[in-house]
Amino acid sequence: MTPEQAQYFAARFGTIVENVERFIQGKAAVIQLALTALLAEGHLLLEDVPGLGKTSLARSLSASLGLSGARIQFTPDLLPSDVTGVTVFHQSKDSFEFHPGPVFANVILADEINRASPKTQSAMLEVMAERTVTVDGITHPVPRPFLVIATQNPVDMDGTYPLPEAQLDRFFMRISVGYPDQNAETTVLRNAHAGQRLEDLTAVSTPDEILAMIAAAASVHIAEPVLAYIVSLVHATRRAPGVRLGSSPRGSLALMGGARVRAASKGRHYVIPEDVASLVPNVLGHRIVLSPDAVAAGRTVEQVLGEVLATVPVPQG
Repeated sequence: MTPEQAQYFAARFGTIVENVERFIQGKAAVIQLALTALLAEGHLLLEDVPGLGKTSLARSLSASLGLSGARIQFTPDLLPSDVTGVTVFHQSKDSFEFHPGPVFANVILADEINRASPKTQSAMLEVMAERTVTVDGITHPVPRPFLVIATQNPVDMDGTYPLPEAQLDRFFMRISVGYPDQNAETTVLRNAHAGQRLEDLTAVSTPDEILAMIAAAASVHIAEPVLAYIVSLVHATRRAPGVRLGSSPRGSLALMGGARVRAASKGRHYVIPEDVASLVPNVLGHRIVLSPDAVAAGRTVEQVLGEVLATVPVPQG
């Protein structure tokens, strides 16, 4: 990526964020992280209580990018075929025909994914990892770009099937939308009173441009000291006191991909340590499991990551 391409990337990134923020007020940081996940070809896990705009985030993002979107409401009786699709025999044609499921869209909202059975969760997570669906021995690719925004309510856990650590690791990052501040919530009420609808949001990009931005971000330069910094951060999570399970190498890859997108979004054609450090809480937080003793002592993952960032030397120059 050249400096000029980085400047253009940053301008287009900012335009998309501003457009989504017309509908999701006061959450520019969350929108930037969601767009970063898309451009790094990762997936997003949103943990928050209902009513904070998780569905609106997915819909406004797909609308702004000119992408197709779908929502899957996960329930205990949802079957894998309800997600991926099914092959149907047409007697008049004397042949089988594949009917694609809702997962064949660019942006998928997997609402309350922890309410589905482990079998259905696995089907969804397989699509996320492989970006293909295999039904009756035939493989069908999902469209690109492809982003899954999965949600789960961290408060109401009755009747749920918590995602195992191995499946949580497949998510690029985990974020919390959080409550809006008073000014943002007032703006939400004012816009609702004025009749603003999501359908009024116009696309400011195209699927082809998003694919070009994905390719451009992948070409952002990362110097050897910054690569070593990423590896040192991840290794430090495995040695930290009170940690039973540290981040996997997938966390290293996610940090590298996210840092590249962040650098380009700031108008740079190279990654600096700050790009990496800023993403550590969201990219590595859900990949760390504390020991029972540490949890009982009140230790948190946030404390662990804070100590890791404070102790791992930052490359200079």
